[in-house]
Amino acid sequence: MFRVINKIEKSYDENVTLFFEDKISTCEYLSEESRKLINKVIEKEKFTGKFKETIKFTFLENGYLVTLTYVGAGKKEEFTEDRLRELLFSTLSKMTGNILLSSEEPDLCNTRILTEIFYNINYSFDVYKEKKNAKINLDIFKEQKTEGMGEEEILAISTNITRALIDEPANIINPESLAETAEALGREFGFATEILEEDKIKELGMEAFLAVGRASINKPKLIVMRYFGDKTQRDKKYGLIGKGLTFDSGGLCIKPADGMLGMKEDMGGAATVIGTMCSLAKLGVKKNVIAIVAACENSISSNAYRPGDILTTMSGKTVEVINTDAEGRLTLADAITYAIRIEKVSEILDVATLTGAMMVALGFAATGVYSNSDEKYLALESAGKYWGEKYWRMPLFDEYGELMKSDVADLKNSGGRWGGANSAAKFLEEFTEGLPWMHLDIAGTAFSDKDKKWIKKGATGVAVKTIYTYIKNMI
Repeated sequence: MFRVINKIEKSYDENVTLFFEDKISTCEYLSEESRKLINKVIEKEKFTGKFKETIKFTFLENGYLVTLTYVGAGKKEEFTEDRLRELLFSTLSKMTGNILLSSEEPDLCNTRILTEIFYNINYSFDVYKEKKNAKINLDIFKEQKTEGMGEEEILAISTNITRALIDEPANIINPESLAETAEALGREFGFATEILEEDKIKELGMEAFLAVGRASINKPKLIVMRYFGDKTQRDKKYGLIGKGLTFDSGGLCIKPADGMLGMKEDMGGAATVIGTMCSLAKLGVKKNVIAIVAACENSISSNAYRPGDILTTMSGKTVEVINTDAEGRLTLADAITYAIRIEKVSEILDVATLTGAMMVALGFAATGVYSNSDEKYLALESAGKYWGEKYWRMPLFDEYGELMKSDVADLKNSGGRWGGANSAAKFLEEFTEGLPWMHLDIAGTAFSDKDKKWIKKGATGVAVKTIYTYIKNMI
């Protein structure tokens, strides 16, 4: 449980107080004896409040055994919201039970960041474990109490929905169960969902999408989510496209075993747009948003698509298959065309764990972004900074497009190793029909193999809060 309170009515397992360096004080509500004890220990241990410096006190106060921890936030002039995120994650993730946190410094009691870190720490993918991971209950003491579930809490919950979808194994999350989950979340959070089956997908001419998924026993589903928050401008619609490969074996160009292990995460883009739709609808954002997921599995059988095949996309463009493991862009191409031609969206933002090349380029620190609009990219980058997420704009030079030209079709699905993330983005741009467009390659940021600063091991839920804020703030 997470609460903001202005009156202390119970005892706590941990009492945490944050201080800037050299601005240490003792709580005026404690007895004089307790305050003297605290001051003597501080003097003895030479505690000054350096960044992440801690000191713990245990004493009797009115018959209760109190555990009090002072935590240093470093110099005030060096304060940033990201340093606060790191400090809170480092401090609270080591604790269990009921915790009271307070500070005389408003910057250190930022409810938005405290909510974010609380839900981050308490998220744990332990569904299949007999022994569940311990969680914390956190009360924030502030003079001005806030009521109800605020924007930051809905966003934290939506982010954890995304994380849970990514963390689920592929024997649980397949195209059908992902579609069912989207429908259930739509009913809960307030957006409409339509599921298109294989026959309808074929009727629409989405041959590229169907080719990727046809070898799997789990048949493709086109998941269409609609939220109309601005009925006065129904023609202005944001289009979100999420890559929905619920498992990617690589197809006939099969991945090595080590490369296949994490491929349950290849629907990270789909999970991201589903989580974003939850937050937009629940918070009643006055925008119209259509989210599309072309959900399928890239598997192997006698009818799998092959290197050398030529596929006709929904747009009419033909694609020569060079590598069956460059499958995500084929499904995204048809999903983008569907969003533009059927749903009549005004702009496109696609999210995908698209390329290993992006991980080579940017590692795990930042999400690579491609865009044909300076204005849109800068707005996204600003939204990301607000939530402590890093985005980096990548090049869309014409030379990368040249790599995607085929001798026997309009395009090919792989331009080779060099500049692979860039050529993949140029491939997608071919299907945007001149609309404002952004492509987020979250291959390096959707999942973390260990705790880092304020990032918890496992699925991260990256981009949910950023895309929500971007759409909410756009004029």
